[in-house]
Amino acid sequence: MDEEIHERIRDFIKAIPRGRVATYGDIADLAKAPSPRLVGRILNEDGHDLPWQRVLKADGTCAPHLRDTQLQMLHEEGVPNLDGKVNLREYRWEDAREEEAEGLW
Repeated sequence: MDEEIHERIRDFIKAIPRGRVATYGDIADLAKAPSPRLVGRILNEDGHDLPWQRVLKADGTCAPHLRDTQLQMLHEEGVPNLDGKVNLREYRWEDAREEEAEGLW
């Protein structure tokens, strides 16, 4: 894996503010990574010190094996969910929305 991409992914995840979320795809796009799956891999292998709970699937849901813990952590940060799903229109990180609005995705 390219160390530069690895560090960019980590840096963007660190930058997601409390009370906001981003998708795996958002982070991949911002970091110019080849795939959202790479973001998940980095979180799995090297994400212990990152705010991993702020990264969600494209539909606003959590990975099933992390769901309860992740939703509780997000709730404590002021991010509610409805039946396990976060409203991305309301809680998506502004930097990710700006990229989307610029048509870079």
